[in-house]
Amino acid sequence: MSEPNLIEAPKRRGPIVAAAVVVALLVIAAIVFFATRGDDSAAGGDAEKVTLGVVGASDPYWEELVDAAAKEDIDLEVKDFADYTQPNPAVSEGELDINQFQHIIYLAEYNVANDDDLTPIGATAIYPLSLYSEKYDSVEDIKAGETVVVPDDDSNQARGLLVLQTAGLIELKDGGSPYSTLDDVLPSSKVKVKALQADLTPTSLPDVAAAIINNDFVEKAGLSFDDAIATDDASDPAAAPYINIFAVRAEDKDNATLKKLVKIYHDTKAVTDGVKEVSGGTAVIVDTPVDELSKTLADVEADVRAKG
Repeated sequence: MSEPNLIEAPKRRGPIVAAAVVVALLVIAAIVFFATRGDDSAAGGDAEKVTLGVVGASDPYWEELVDAAAKEDIDLEVKDFADYTQPNPAVSEGELDINQFQHIIYLAEYNVANDDDLTPIGATAIYPLSLYSEKYDSVEDIKAGETVVVPDDDSNQARGLLVLQTAGLIELKDGGSPYSTLDDVLPSSKVKVKALQADLTPTSLPDVAAAIINNDFVEKAGLSFDDAIATDDASDPAAAPYINIFAVRAEDKDNATLKKLVKIYHDTKAVTDGVKEVSGGTAVIVDTPVDELSKTLADVEADVRAKG
């Protein structure tokens, strides 16, 4: 009787062992499944897509922003534009969700000229606007009657003219304003002033005494920010209209994802440090409340309409 019992015992344990193996396999499969899902989520499988337009996407801090956004489930694409005239229409037409390339005065003039309502959703920095020369080491050395170049877009042209006036190179009608034009340069001025497209002002240097060059084009032209022979004061409270901003369509001003992107920009040290580095240490990072930005925009738009 003992031998049959010895043979039957394994048969009774067989189903138990098999069940244990199945349970173990299910547990392993569950671990692998959830681990894989975790990897997919980290890779941005559920991330929300945002397209950001800039002028100068090769600046390293944009890649830092892309990486920081990915960690917060935002799949950020940074799209580069060749000049300032393109990113605003691209937002208006839905090609972009948001852009970052302009200050408030530029946006105000765009909105008024195009009957548009793009609006700021966050601030980035104020950049000083400076005068450069290949021929002279100081503004005092520039000879009377020579030509100096400024950008041809209205807002940067006016700001450039104010820099020239502060440097003693020109005199402006009524002391000048954020809306001064070449027509406001008085005949008593020391130099003549010519306007060129912003990205062409650096290439004019061999042919003129000096040129106002936007920060975006300084290093691309092989210049250093330290080469400037005159500049304005980016930290002056009166410079509020020159705060650079993130801009969106009016219907997107409360978009949670876009607001989150602005917060990531300011909270990511690699980004803000990169902005300062690219500007040669000249950028002043600002995080002005959106309500203040919107008020400044409305005031400037009113001024633009008033001046016709």
